[in-house]
Amino acid sequence: TGSGYQLEDLIQTDAAINQGNSGGPLVNLAGEVIGINTLIVRGGVSGLAVAEGLGFAIPSNTAQVISDQIIRDGYFARPYLGIRWQPISPSLAAQYDLPVEWGAYITSVSSGSPAAAGGLETGDIIVRIGDTTIDEDHSFVNALFASSPGEKVTLEVVRNGENLQLSVTLGETTAD
Repeated sequence: TGSGYQLEDLIQTDAAINQGNSGGPLVNLAGEVIGINTLIVRGGVSGLAVAEGLGFAIPSNTAQVISDQIIRDGYFARPYLGIRWQPISPSLAAQYDLPVEWGAYITSVSSGSPAAAGGLETGDIIVRIGDTTIDEDHSFVNALFASSPGEKVTLEVVRNGENLQLSVTLGETTAD
C-alpha cells in the first residue's frame, strides 16, 4: 500500500542486540517481553552524527494482534487500498507548496482497486481515514491499519484545494 518501507511504531533501544538476534525477545527489567527484536544499526554515519548499536523492536502488543490472527485464521491480513503514495510532512509541504502539512500524496491508483472504486485519483492527498487525522502522531500506514479488510471507511482527501469525503470499502492483502 505504500511507496517503500517505513519504520513506524518501533521501540528504540540501546540494549545489546547481536547479529542473528532478530526475532528474539526484548525484555524489561522485570523480565517481561515488551518487544521482538527486528533491526540493528551499526556504525551508520548521518551527517556528523554516528549511530552505533541502536536496536529496534516490534512492540509486543503489535506482535500479539498479528499472532492471534495467524493462530485463528492461518494468516495475517492487512487492509488494501490499492494506491502508491508519498508521505507529506511540514518540510515537504513547504518545499512543494502543498495545501496541507500532513497526509499521503497519491502518486498512482491501481485499476480495479478499492481506491479506484471509491473515486480516489492520482494527485489526491489523504488527510484522514475514518476518525483518524494523519498528523505527526498518526501516520497514514497506522491510520489505514486501524481498519480491517472489508470495512467501509470514509477518507477525507484534498483535491485541487477542496476537501472531499469519499467512502471506500477496503480490500484484503497478505502480500508484502
